[in-house]
Amino acid sequence: MDFFNTLILVLDSTVRLSVPLLLACLAGLYSERAGVFDIGLEGKMLAGAFAAGAAAAVTGSAWAGLATAILISVLLALVHGFASITHRGNQIVSGVAINFIAAGSTIILGQAWFSQGGRTPTVGASGRFGAIELPFASALSDVPILGPIYANLISGHSLLVYIAFATVPFTWWVLFRTRFGLRLRAVGENPAAVDTAGVSVAWLRYRAVMVTGVLTGFAGTYLALAMNAGFVKDMTAGRGFIALAALIFAKWKPMPAMIACLLFGFLDALSIRLQGTPLPLVGRVPVQLMQALPYILTVILLAGFIGKAIPPRAGGQPYVKER
Repeated sequence: MDFFNTLILVLDSTVRLSVPLLLACLAGLYSERAGVFDIGLEGKMLAGAFAAGAAAAVTGSAWAGLATAILISVLLALVHGFASITHRGNQIVSGVAINFIAAGSTIILGQAWFSQGGRTPTVGASGRFGAIELPFASALSDVPILGPIYANLISGHSLLVYIAFATVPFTWWVLFRTRFGLRLRAVGENPAAVDTAGVSVAWLRYRAVMVTGVLTGFAGTYLALAMNAGFVKDMTAGRGFIALAALIFAKWKPMPAMIACLLFGFLDALSIRLQGTPLPLVGRVPVQLMQALPYILTVILLAGFIGKAIPPRAGGQPYVKER
């Protein structure tokens, strides 16, 4: 029973840790399916986290934090779109520039506004997205097996967690069952054919990068106002790049993307759980190695099991309208 309870705790941590990855991965999915590669997921998440933490600290409202995060992330996404779609610039360079801008500006603005070394003030309970207890969770908690699963694993998460996982089937429906999704996938494969059909390639791609901005805003808000009680320096910790790796591993499909993000979340949760715990035949492992373990194992798993991942054919290529 102790093993079962430990497993529930690890899986609960897995869900919580995978949410920002999942939101960022789906954000990149929309953009890259439209043919716009986005290395700037990390920067938009970081800027969104700072905006959410700053707005919530000032207003005391988690919803104000979320709205501000989405606004800032969408603006950065539009900057990326303006550089790579309108001016046909290099999409990789534009994304890297956004990462640098976000990393520097969040520290500078945080120090200038709050004088706490780049951090935002601690946000109180009213300014955060707290845990939601689902109906009958307490009553069913004592039921063997199913009770702990429902009460501790399914229930007790913030609203943003449920939104993140609901976004997965919604994204599948949008991409594969709607006209917008059909055009979005087509513009990433053959933009000339879409243009010939009388659909604006640029406007489709702009809508895709705006969706990317919305989802990275959600991801940043989750980091600042659900996982933590405010913004701290570099709190994304490379999650945007892990999300890109998960997107490639998933071959640009929503359901495999969720599985890839849960895999990294599980490895991260396991490494936290095993810190300071002596392992058989090994003994006590240095904390630094345990912290690096999920990243190392993710690289190994992605390299070993990814197979051949073929990106959208028009990905990374600016479209020049034929005259």
